[in-house]
Amino acid sequence: MSDAAQPTAAEVRAAAEAVKAALDRHLAAVERRLGEDDPAVYEAFNELAAAAEEYDELLYDRYDEVTPFEIPGGDDGLPPYTGPQEPNALSVLIRRDYAVVEPQRLLAQAGRVADLDGDPDIDTESATGAGSSVHAALGVLFGEFEPDEIASRHKEFGLEEGDSTLWVTAADEPSEPGEWLEAPFDQTDPQQVVCRFDVSAVFDDELDEDDPDPEVDDDVELDEPLEEAER
Repeated sequence: MSDAAQPTAAEVRAAAEAVKAALDRHLAAVERRLGEDDPAVYEAFNELAAAAEEYDELLYDRYDEVTPFEIPGGDDGLPPYTGPQEPNALSVLIRRDYAVVEPQRLLAQAGRVADLDGDPDIDTESATGAGSSVHAALGVLFGEFEPDEIASRHKEFGLEEGDSTLWVTAADEPSEPGEWLEAPFDQTDPQQVVCRFDVSAVFDDELDEDDPDPEVDDDVELDEPLEEAER
């Protein structure tokens, strides 16, 4: 960063004062909290995180120093929940990615389903092409098996799991039939998400970087590494 763009000492000092004020507001909100999910605590938390990040950036730009603090974001990177506290309806949004790593296995499985099932509900064109077209094979398999079964048996179908995510969103009232079918994922409000669960190889990579030598000494008692993990 050039000298002209560097923050002044007064700006860094002001950012430090903002962190102190945000700490006071956060503590006050925690002391007055009305329940486990008090929105005032979430708001104070976010203000403290923003103030700390601003101070850390200015401190580094001006003095090439950093703070020893790391304030995590909200759970799973979601904004504070603002949906109904007693929802009458919920939606579960799931995305699972796969790579077709063994197309011949996929084609064979789809051909077997099409031949043995003889289901009149299976599209004739898809069924006859199930053993020669990956596109048709996928249509047959996903038409025959539930997504959860494909997830548990993906290797049998020549697939390799990629990233996956599951979001649970809350609502005051159930949706009208057919209301969102044309664009099922477009109307999701992150602040209505009650919880989410992510699976990704990137998390394994992060664990490997944190623990480059995961081997455990056979002489170490089992509860010792568990205690380390909890810390």
